[in-house]
Amino acid sequence: MSEEIKGRISVETENIFPIIKKWLYSEKDIFLRELVSNASDAISKLRKISLNEEFDGGTDYRIDINFDQTARTLTIEDNGIGMTEEEVRKYINQIAFSGAEEFVKKYQGEGEKPEIIGHFGLGFYSSFMVSAKVRIETKSYRNGSVGVVWESESGTEFTLKTEEKTSRGTKIVLFLDPDSGEYLDAWKLKELVRKYCDFLPVSIFVKGEQANKKNPLWSATPSSLKKEDYEEFYRYLFPFAGEPLFHVHLNVDYPFRLQGILYFPRLRHELDANRMGIKLYCNHVFVSDEAKELVPQFLTVLQGTLDIPDLPLNVSRSYLQNDPLVKKISAHIVKKVADKIQEEFKRDSETFRKNWDEISLFVKYGLMTDEKFYEAAKDLVFFRSSNDELIRLEDYVLRNQEKNSGKIYYANETELSSVYMDLLKTQGLEAILVDSRIDNHFLQFLESKNPDWKFQRVDSELAEQTLDKDATPGLADAENKTEADRIQEIFGKAVGREGLEIRSEALKSEEVPAVILLPEHLRRLAEMGQMYGQKSNDLLKNHTLLVNRRSKLVQNLLNLSKGLRPERAEKIAKSVYDMALLGAKLLGEDEVSAMLRRERELLEELSEG
Repeated sequence: MSEEIKGRISVETENIFPIIKKWLYSEKDIFLRELVSNASDAISKLRKISLNEEFDGGTDYRIDINFDQTARTLTIEDNGIGMTEEEVRKYINQIAFSGAEEFVKKYQGEGEKPEIIGHFGLGFYSSFMVSAKVRIETKSYRNGSVGVVWESESGTEFTLKTEEKTSRGTKIVLFLDPDSGEYLDAWKLKELVRKYCDFLPVSIFVKGEQANKKNPLWSATPSSLKKEDYEEFYRYLFPFAGEPLFHVHLNVDYPFRLQGILYFPRLRHELDANRMGIKLYCNHVFVSDEAKELVPQFLTVLQGTLDIPDLPLNVSRSYLQNDPLVKKISAHIVKKVADKIQEEFKRDSETFRKNWDEISLFVKYGLMTDEKFYEAAKDLVFFRSSNDELIRLEDYVLRNQEKNSGKIYYANETELSSVYMDLLKTQGLEAILVDSRIDNHFLQFLESKNPDWKFQRVDSELAEQTLDKDATPGLADAENKTEADRIQEIFGKAVGREGLEIRSEALKSEEVPAVILLPEHLRRLAEMGQMYGQKSNDLLKNHTLLVNRRSKLVQNLLNLSKGLRPERAEKIAKSVYDMALLGAKLLGEDEVSAMLRRERELLEELSEG
């Protein structure tokens, strides 16, 4: 054993360890990631050396994590490259400490704790986040090397001495502080290993039991894997997520390094689109479960892994978003995802159609928010039609171009059995059905991209094909009023509502007495408002009641108005208006109650004869 040497590390930042503790206290679990990563690096270096040099001690590489509850010590030990006394002075007293010092200098002046994506760079000195004292016992792989012991308490002073050590590698002993007893627990340590170090290429043992999976699927050659391999890995990553729809395997070496597997999950509900499922790694070490700086927001609905060795970790998230490397990686991921969607459609269009409901929200959002994604996937927009068929929008346009006079009719799926849809169907017309909250924005976006496309809601204006254009407004009576004039007069007096326009038309169908029409632009604004709690009756500030002159009920009204019961004609006209509002789903609860009262009074009157 050599003489013990005492020393002091030259450092400008006063009392660096309390600063590290305070700054990262809420994330102190990362100390284990840092120390295990260092141990893995030491083994990786020795593996490379072994290709050209011989050394004693075998190649059964491993990392062992153990603890002693009585002594309150936690140890992380590897059988990697180890260090000589000179290397301890260099890597521990100089390089490692200067890295921690630089980290603290950079961020201690911040008013609030900035979001740093990875915290890598603290390395060995993160051990002081949980320790009152730290000891390093190490021995280099080189023949003739002796053991070295470095020890320091939570300050800048240390002791260094040589000591007998039979095996190569490094053992770090943490004398845990009073607030860190939680790490004297095997279950806790195994969970941290799985979270941060699950895919490091070396076996990690906690109290003698292997705790990591070791081999990440994303590092394998895609051609060597089967569909079952990807599905098994998905179940491992996301045990309760069910089966994925399909996946994208990313494997790039130039101009940047990127590996990973992204899965398309089944979105059971629109709220599922808000979940974050992409785990970010750097050289197989877990960094974050949020990759929003690396992928556009619409891609965050995907699940899986991204491993980016060159990712700058000791930077703020805002800086990362503007990093040129990150932008290139993001663009590549978008392209690969778009290519995969095209590939799946071409490979099996029938299955793709079956899965459309589960990816439609993601695709629509991507088209609206990313120009490159739009260019790659713009011909893969599907809607269900009123003919109960999932149809590509381009095919709908081509199929109905002449019949629809260039318009694209659309309606909510709840309106499939509405009077508006019935009128379309009687004339052999079809509409696309929208059911997503973003469809209102999406249709406007498509119009902006395709000037020849004009979307028209079925309740904004009746299709010209449903009108009997050959019908005449009728002959003028003694007061020089036509049948159309009389209808407008009766309904105007009966309803008397501000903002209401009354039109009299002859529909080809005699079954519909009247319908409510709402201007397209107001309807779109109203639907946007309803997302924020706006009441539907606000729509009626500007609406049209289209009365069908060919309806038998309307003709009866005209006869009543000419006879001795004009007041009854007005009451029935009011009832017709109520039914039209009800058919358009524009009556609130209070209005429904008032309507039912009027209907009861009318029936009582009619039953009296």
